[in-house]
Amino acid sequence: MKTTPEHNLRMAKTIFATVYPYYIKKIESKGRTIEELEEIIKWLTGFDKNKLQELIEKKVTFQEFFETANLNPHAHLIKGTICGYKVEEIINPLTRKARYLDKLIDELAKGKKMDKILRKKE
Repeated sequence: MKTTPEHNLRMAKTIFATVYPYYIKKIESKGRTIEELEEIIKWLTGFDKNKLQELIEKKVTFQEFFETANLNPHAHLIKGTICGYKVEEIINPLTRKARYLDKLIDELAKGKKMDKILRKKE
């Protein structure tokens, strides 16, 4: 699925630290924990709690965030619709990675089990 150049640029320039509190609010309102959120982020990016905090304090953009990430080799297994886009059809690599994160957080908020969210075999 094609996103507009403007959408991709806006995504790249968005400061991760400005969005992170919304992630927390979303998952906590559904009874999930910050520790689970951190586990999801670590699975997707390789960032542990300390590195995540460092990136938040540095106020990195999503572009910088994902440039320094070590994307999980199973991230391509993340499929479905988020924000009106089918994740697997997004062409722009950065936008796709950001939507991967959005999709994982959405699954957490919807009560999905961590093994399913992290694409582990049962």
